[in-house]
Amino acid sequence: MIEVLAKLGRGPVFLAGEVLECVITFTNPLSASSTSASSEMLAWASAQIHCQFHTSENRVALPPSDGIKHDVQAENETVFVPNRGERGQCILSTPPKILFCDLRLDPGESKSYSYCETLPIDGPPSFRGQSVKYVYKLTIGCQRVNSPIKLLRVPFRVLVLHGLKDYQFPQDEVVAPSNPFLEEEEGLKKDSRLADLATELLMVATSRRSLHLYNISNTRGKVGTFCIFKTVYKIGEDVIGTFNFSEGDIPCLQFSVSLQTEESIQEEFQRRRGQPVSFSTHARHQEACLHTAQSSFSLPIPLSSTPGFTTNIVSLKWRLHFEFVTSGESSGTCLVRGSQSEAVTWAGVEQIGVDTFSWDLPIKVLPTNPILASYVSQFSSTNSITI
Repeated sequence: MIEVLAKLGRGPVFLAGEVLECVITFTNPLSASSTSASSEMLAWASAQIHCQFHTSENRVALPPSDGIKHDVQAENETVFVPNRGERGQCILSTPPKILFCDLRLDPGESKSYSYCETLPIDGPPSFRGQSVKYVYKLTIGCQRVNSPIKLLRVPFRVLVLHGLKDYQFPQDEVVAPSNPFLEEEEGLKKDSRLADLATELLMVATSRRSLHLYNISNTRGKVGTFCIFKTVYKIGEDVIGTFNFSEGDIPCLQFSVSLQTEESIQEEFQRRRGQPVSFSTHARHQEACLHTAQSSFSLPIPLSSTPGFTTNIVSLKWRLHFEFVTSGESSGTCLVRGSQSEAVTWAGVEQIGVDTFSWDLPIKVLPTNPILASYVSQFSSTNSITI
């Protein structure tokens, strides 16, 4: 028996273009007091990154794939197929790397190997939607002699930031910021600068503030105004907006604001012509606001959500969806005198005619620092298997 343990050094979330580093440890768990006959042998081990693409057959019509399905691992098969038995199509993969050949482990002995690979910068982001899914995995395959291949899959999340692909790193390493107390490999230096550049680009894109004012009105008149100071956010930020109903002609009884994503399939891949778009709500604020002059809301963008993106098959966009319930009568008829005594009380009317309408405001949502997203990731940094 051999235990295989794979550990992602920095966490399970990465930016496309970064270097993924994983330490893979092979251990013979028997005690050192066991006889030498208890030694274990592995013929080989290899690792590869791949991205699986899943679709809903009811929503997406893909052209037939020319690839051959490998659902069962043959007993004498020695070919390493990382996505063997996986659902969907493998749309992206890195070249496989051999970790070792002919490894012998004595009782209590362990060997560790470091796997490093640059994530393709032109791949799609990780996404689990209603119509499609993009799932990234690092697969480690190993085999005993005359035994089937065993696969250890390490899922991780990829964020895509547009603009990094066109950046050219300076050739003069002296001008690049560095820590003189640390000795880093060249690949790690470039990877660190890529993360720093992404953080800087995101800060510039999301820190710009300008006043956006919108008049809220229906066919009968003005309801109020809505104010928001920016429309570009990072995942993990809060979307904050304010309402002013004091200048409205039509009383607003209630409003709700929903933070939503809009998942749409490109027309040539739609199962049915003109099929509806899929919406998902990530946060919602609802408030009764009769006789309220001003109000506000704060909706958090989950760190686990996917920033907006577009591929040749699917497009994901973000929006704020507003719903307003307004009175069909003047504000004075919304209250009635409840008592004729000296202490006059007012009460709401039992029935009132209302009008409802909605409004959508598109916003842009970008990725964030992958280290922050790792804190709430559903994936574990450590995965293991026993063979």
